[in-house]
Amino acid sequence: MAAHRILILTNRIPYPLTDGGNMAMNAMIQGYHDAGWSVYLLAMHTLRHAVAEDTLKGLYPGLTGFETVDIDNRIKPVPALVNLIFSKEPNHAARFFNYSFREKLEHILQAFKPDVIQLESIFLATYLPYIKQHSKAVTVLRLHNIEYQVWGRLAEQVKNIPKRGYLKNLSKRIRSFEEKAWKDFDLLLPITEVDAEVVKNSGTKAEITVAPFGIHLDEKPAKDHTEAWNGYHIGAMDWLPNAEAINWFLKEVWPQLHKVVPAFKFYFAGRSMPDSFRHLSIPGVACLGEVPDADEFIRDKKILIVPLMSAGGIRVKILEAMAKGKLVISTTIGMQGINAIPGRHYLQANDAAGFVKAVQWALANKEEAGAIADNAVSLIEQEYMQNVIMRNVIYAIERHIID
Repeated sequence: MAAHRILILTNRIPYPLTDGGNMAMNAMIQGYHDAGWSVYLLAMHTLRHAVAEDTLKGLYPGLTGFETVDIDNRIKPVPALVNLIFSKEPNHAARFFNYSFREKLEHILQAFKPDVIQLESIFLATYLPYIKQHSKAVTVLRLHNIEYQVWGRLAEQVKNIPKRGYLKNLSKRIRSFEEKAWKDFDLLLPITEVDAEVVKNSGTKAEITVAPFGIHLDEKPAKDHTEAWNGYHIGAMDWLPNAEAINWFLKEVWPQLHKVVPAFKFYFAGRSMPDSFRHLSIPGVACLGEVPDADEFIRDKKILIVPLMSAGGIRVKILEAMAKGKLVISTTIGMQGINAIPGRHYLQANDAAGFVKAVQWALANKEEAGAIADNAVSLIEQEYMQNVIMRNVIYAIERHIID
């Protein structure tokens, strides 16, 4: 396989590997590197996802290049209001445009001369006209979500009328931005078949190859007798769908669930944990904040709880849990994009009563529930192995490269 040169642009440093977005970006970076490609990573170093300088120096030692640009892209009320009134571009895209980042990009384009440039966020598409002006590289966009769907679904969950109106407006603006950007790339890599259909229906002529999150599964998970039939959730809480999901679960589901199965415990963790969660005092519930080792956190817990109501894309943590033999209880939206069948690979629950019923059944029927978890491991082996996914992605890209 030819040793092509690829420049990957990310809207944050893909570290630590404790949330789905970072894990998905890291899998792509490592996938190209493992395939023998020369990989150069240019990442935004944002205040929101800051990484210590000593840690930065040790990241990605095997890449051809790894550079970062410090960026303050926090949401600020005045610029957001000005954007809302005077611009058709969504504020989310405007926040990711930075002249220092563009200058660094220009330097790398001239020195590295990539064959392929891959963007790991739709909001980095603001740099695409500049890229096309200075490079003839194949342009690739990885779609972690259909962003306008995420914000539109969030709007439906909000009761505050002014906030709901703003989110609906934001969703509309993001949709216009997304659909225009999709048309300008050579290759699109949606993370699910469902997302691929949305992109196709937008009218884009760009080539589309579905690229799910890939799992490394060297061997079947061992039966861990220290694993307790308790519930857990782990995810970045600065991603609004996660915070909304946990808030709903604790308010609407947990009081009923704790009443009928008082011995059942629920643990949740994640980066940027709000103080409102940290200070909760709820019987049977433990908030651990950001944990240093996600694998260690989930090791002794059997049931992944996924109460997502407004997400998009694919839930990396679900695939990871399935690969490790966990039993997943999730909403339909949470499982969107994963080719899993309810009752065979996971338990489905779309309301409070559904979650209570699913947990009760699992605790009363552990052998059958364990068989469902085993089926999920087999699903990962068949459809979500990293080497197979990267082979398909590289094949799609190489059709566009002119040697």
